[in-house]
Amino acid sequence: MIGVTVLGSTGSIGVSTLDVIARHPDVYKVVALTANRDVARMFEQCQMFNPRYAVMVDEQAAELLVAQLKNSDSETQVLAGMAGLITVATLPEAECVMAAIVGAAGLLPTLAAAEAGKRILLANKEALVLSGNIFMDTVQKHGALLLPVDSEHNAIFQCLPHDYAGDITQAGICQILLTASGGPFRTRALEELVDVTPAEACAHPNWEMGRKISVDSATMMNKGLEVIEARWLFNLEPQQIQVVIHPQSVVHSMVEYVDGSVLAQLGSPDMRTPIASALAWPKRIDAGVQRLNLFKVAHLDFSEPDFNRFPCLRLAYEALAEGGTATATLNAANEVAVEAFLNGELRFTAIADVVRKTLNNISSVKAECIDTVLDADREARLYARHLIHQAG
Repeated sequence: MIGVTVLGSTGSIGVSTLDVIARHPDVYKVVALTANRDVARMFEQCQMFNPRYAVMVDEQAAELLVAQLKNSDSETQVLAGMAGLITVATLPEAECVMAAIVGAAGLLPTLAAAEAGKRILLANKEALVLSGNIFMDTVQKHGALLLPVDSEHNAIFQCLPHDYAGDITQAGICQILLTASGGPFRTRALEELVDVTPAEACAHPNWEMGRKISVDSATMMNKGLEVIEARWLFNLEPQQIQVVIHPQSVVHSMVEYVDGSVLAQLGSPDMRTPIASALAWPKRIDAGVQRLNLFKVAHLDFSEPDFNRFPCLRLAYEALAEGGTATATLNAANEVAVEAFLNGELRFTAIADVVRKTLNNISSVKAECIDTVLDADREARLYARHLIHQAG
């Protein structure tokens, strides 16, 4: 049995991961589950999978879960806080760690899993956005295995040579083509975007995702973060990563080779496919996904992204080109701005303004250690909140 820790088990990726695991009870055993404060869903998951540990980041939520599990005679032990996350990310019996905590909060436990030499299924792109070279160096130093779960990066991984070692010249690669749906506002008039509501921004046309990621998809900041992630995962320069708008979300990404070949991975828009791919790699397992019907799809459309419509994508490329802690600043400002938008404190179009002003006013420094990255993250959050408070 392969032991699995699921960091962020109550979110959309975590739920999909458990769905795949439940289809193969003879292969995988859930060792630990973690969540922020969703006690109700965590209790259900503990009843179903009987993990050794459950972690609630929120202390009060942990106390509530303890009481509920005690009443049900569960043997699951409850841990709390960041210390609890790091504990279950490094358990000896957890060979595999699904890193699915949304945002910068997932950095430290995912880094701890890398230091423990785990097989990491990386759905938390922010770990690389914040600490790219630090994280990749840690993976290499401790012999961890890093497998991408984002549908686009998993597609690229599947289209690369099996022995790809980070040298695109040796592999005969020209560039990667990172597909993007364009979100719910791909064709809406620009002047109408100022009045977009959180409910509209969270209504993604193809994917079922959490609220924060859905907003990031609507602004295309999510794709910008994925560009940064791809730079570190596959050792690429920004100009070797081309974003392609593909509204059907059937082609999940492509790799272009020097001989003119373009390899693509296609599938239904269901996150269980990349989850199963990473969980079982190099084997293949059933993910419970509906088979792709090309006759029903009928046609595939592709276009270049419009930076005027999606300024957050341009900002991500600029932060990546600047290097150092700029990408940590970008991510922190965006997290604060998106939270303010979801709380009704900021207009949709002002998300990019907050990120741009934060990047312009906080100097980037070399990301030499994790403390430097975390300091940049904190400074950017404070400045972004200041901007939002001023605007309000």
